[in-house]
Amino acid sequence: MNIRRVIVNFIFLLASFILQSTVFRALDFGGIAPNLLLIFTASLGFIKGDKAGLLAGFFCGLLYDVFFGAYLGFYALIFMYMGFLIGKLHEIFFSNNVAIPITFITIADFVYGFICYVLLFMFRNRFDFKFYMMNIIIPEVVYTALVAIIYYPIILKVNNKIDEIEQRSAKKFV
Repeated sequence: MNIRRVIVNFIFLLASFILQSTVFRALDFGGIAPNLLLIFTASLGFIKGDKAGLLAGFFCGLLYDVFFGAYLGFYALIFMYMGFLIGKLHEIFFSNNVAIPITFITIADFVYGFICYVLLFMFRNRFDFKFYMMNIIIPEVVYTALVAIIYYPIILKVNNKIDEIEQRSAKKFV
């Protein structure tokens, strides 16, 4: 892995976190904001594979845990699984088609919301699943999908540019 890629992905991670926790909190609809860290994790996993998705998911989740999580490692584990599972799809699907990754980002956000409901609310005897589904999960999934339509092509373009630079430098080296 190239140091340039690590630096760029770190910048994406920080930008995603800062945008999610500041700008999109100000632009929320009924307390719902898009999950940019999940978009970044799923995008990187879909573009670069399961190991990159796992690492991105770990660091995104750890950052989320440190600042917002009640249990250290809870979100890191969820994001790791999401990045790893979507990274497995890297070998099957073509990453330049925007519709397929957006679909998987949407599914991942739905699964993320459902897991958070089950582990954080249902086990505390809060059984109003219909309310949580209609007022939190579905609006967040829609908002995240709409933002992913804009954010995924940016991540894809930057990663393709880094791949291009790495290939050129590899040709010069040989």
